[in-house]
Amino acid sequence: MVGVVSPREGVERARELGLDLVEISPNADPPVCKILDYGKFKYEEQKKKAIAKKKQKVIEIKEVKIRPGIEEHDYQVKLRSIQKFIGAGDRVKISMRFRGREITHQDLGLKVLDRVCEDVADIAKVEQKPKLEGRQMLMLLSSRTSS
Repeated sequence: MVGVVSPREGVERARELGLDLVEISPNADPPVCKILDYGKFKYEEQKKKAIAKKKQKVIEIKEVKIRPGIEEHDYQVKLRSIQKFIGAGDRVKISMRFRGREITHQDLGLKVLDRVCEDVADIAKVEQKPKLEGRQMLMLLSSRTSS
């Protein structure tokens, strides 16, 4: 802590020590500077950013495809995978595919999606309600704990 000095005096002191004068807070009044090795400073900042990037969790969207006439065992298998994905912190996109004349019975597909909602209600919330896009009905679920 040297206090307030002129820019010229700060540069001279840095040269005497064989270091650099680095502006830390340019918006402060007066601007705050430090005398340090700039190469080492940049290296340490880069390392901090790399560690922060490594620690962050990237939320992925996993997709589960189901059909309106899904059988009970197949439904249970899909439900377990949905629970596993949500437990891992991922968002789950459920796509209900209608083939041929099944499109006329959208209510059956909606019942299956509502059943999924009820079965995972304790761990997941509906982020996007079921909506029809062409021959697919899509719904998005996310973890209750995430924001």
